Amino acid sequence: MTESLCIAAISPLRQRLLDDMAVRRFSRETQRNYLRDVGRFATFLGRSPHTATVEDVRQFQIAQNAAGMPTPTMNAIVSALRFFFTQTLDRPDLARRLVRVAQPRNLPVVLSRDEVARLLNATVCLKHQAALSVAYGAGLRVAEVAALKISDIDSERMLLRVERGKGGRYRNAMLPADLLPLLREWWKAGRQQGVMHSGGWLFPGQDTMRPISTRQLHRVVVDAARAASITRRVGPHTLRHSFATHLLEDGVDVRVIQVLLGHSRLETTALYTKVATRTVRAVISPLDRLGILATTQARPDG
Repeated sequence: MTESLCIAAISPLRQRLLDDMAVRRFSRETQRNYLRDVGRFATFLGRSPHTATVEDVRQFQIAQNAAGMPTPTMNAIVSALRFFFTQTLDRPDLARRLVRVAQPRNLPVVLSRDEVARLLNATVCLKHQAALSVAYGAGLRVAEVAALKISDIDSERMLLRVERGKGGRYRNAMLPADLLPLLREWWKAGRQQGVMHSGGWLFPGQDTMRPISTRQLHRVVVDAARAASITRRVGPHTLRHSFATHLLEDGVDVRVIQVLLGHSRLETTALYTKVATRTVRAVISPLDRLGILATTQARPDG
């Protein structure tokens, strides 16, 4: 009875938006965010958003900016509204009026190899060490780590199947040789604890029928970093940044790294060239090849 009342309370327009997102297989998190952001616009209007005008869209963005809304949040709202206007309302004229705010991209925080080793060793249990080792060893996003199932491990081809990547894209990630024994050890321990089930989640949450939450994984990284005396602000994505940077420093082609990370644009992956310090140090400057400064230093003063 309660479920039928909840379904009846959903407006036809909201249901259309839900259907449009479901057809495109948007993740639950994306669907939740889009519903929230379209709801913000509806609250601003004070009426159904299907009645919106071009001026309404303009005034909404002016109000968001005046309220000091952070740039990433404003751009996320633009993405949600563009989808809503274009796909659900069939009003591309409104979508064209949305302005995305330019934002300088900060360089990612990257840990040294020693810091990564200390962080992984500072985890308090086998499950957490295995989860963070997957994040670093395969370069996965935190949501991708949480969504892994036991069946996603392909030990014959040494691959991890990522079924719920960003934008709903599927891809294969690498399964490092040293990671496989750790995952097998966790599998045995999880079976003994009664939390691992065939076909279930690789890293189950407190409710074993649900995966570990991304928030929990973030706390695990923060606590391990603190225990490892790492003072910089880090999170699960720091391990992914470190994975990409260390591969680049080892001479792996940036296009290969792009595939491993699941980036749709090479420009996104190329950002790591700015933080690959070992690569920079390995380059010999043309000035050094001239050798004139060494000769100058050998001259007597005056």
